Amino acid sequence: MLISVSLFAELKNSYMTQEMLDSQLPIVDIRTVGEWRDGGVLKGAIPIEFFNEKGKYDLNVFLKELNEKVDTTKPFAIICHTGSRTSMIAPWMSQKLNYKVINILGGMEYATKGLKMKTYPYKK
Repeated sequence: MLISVSLFAELKNSYMTQEMLDSQLPIVDIRTVGEWRDGGVLKGAIPIEFFNEKGKYDLNVFLKELNEKVDTTKPFAIICHTGSRTSMIAPWMSQKLNYKVINILGGMEYATKGLKMKTYPYKK
């Protein structure tokens, strides 16, 4: 008998739902500081910048802050503006780091327009 075992955490792709917000699932907002200031953040979201305003990133800094603020042994979601950045980062987090990550499809653009979710001003 052949048994298949996955060495990687399962990557999930999902649109943002009110149920996700209500469940207290950690939602990491990886947009830039400027995007947080301009558009606000979802209530309860954890802003941790991945790419800066110039498109650069520091993986070590990002992972340090992520692991300080999120229990990465449990499922958590990541969100950006349209879903393009998270669609690049989420598979890597799942495959290379074995994180149980949920990629939020459509990003904030979908969450705030499609579902009329309220954003809150970004305060550091």
